[in-house]
Amino acid sequence: MAALYSSTPELQKALTSPAVPVAAKRGIMEALAAKAQTSPILTKLLLMLADRNVLALLPELASLYHQRLMEYRKIDRAELTTALPLSAEQVTQVEQRLAAATGRGVMMTTHVDPSLIGGAVARVGSTVYDGSIATQLANMRERLEEQR
Repeated sequence: MAALYSSTPELQKALTSPAVPVAAKRGIMEALAAKAQTSPILTKLLLMLADRNVLALLPELASLYHQRLMEYRKIDRAELTTALPLSAEQVTQVEQRLAAATGRGVMMTTHVDPSLIGGAVARVGSTVYDGSIATQLANMRERLEEQR
């Protein structure tokens, strides 16, 4: 429902406009909930938001709910940046290793950054695992300059 709300400017306008009566907003939400066959709990929440004229909070509520659900399921978001694209099998292997390292589940997104030269950089929460060649070269440079 939050994705529908966020992706449909006309719906946003209708549900947040002070010119549209609360009863009409409730009717719109009832129709959408029926068409989407939402759970009774979600339908009740949507109607409550409509009755209180705060449907603009829907995307934020959905985001917060998703965060709490991830915390409850003990799943962390991870970002993996590599110099070259990885196969699905390699991504799965990295996910498994990060899950083993953190002791939690991992939901990973991948990015490609050729400036890494090789290796990978993984960010899980506030922890960074940097195994990139670019960083190793920078560290070697620093040590050589210190020895001068």
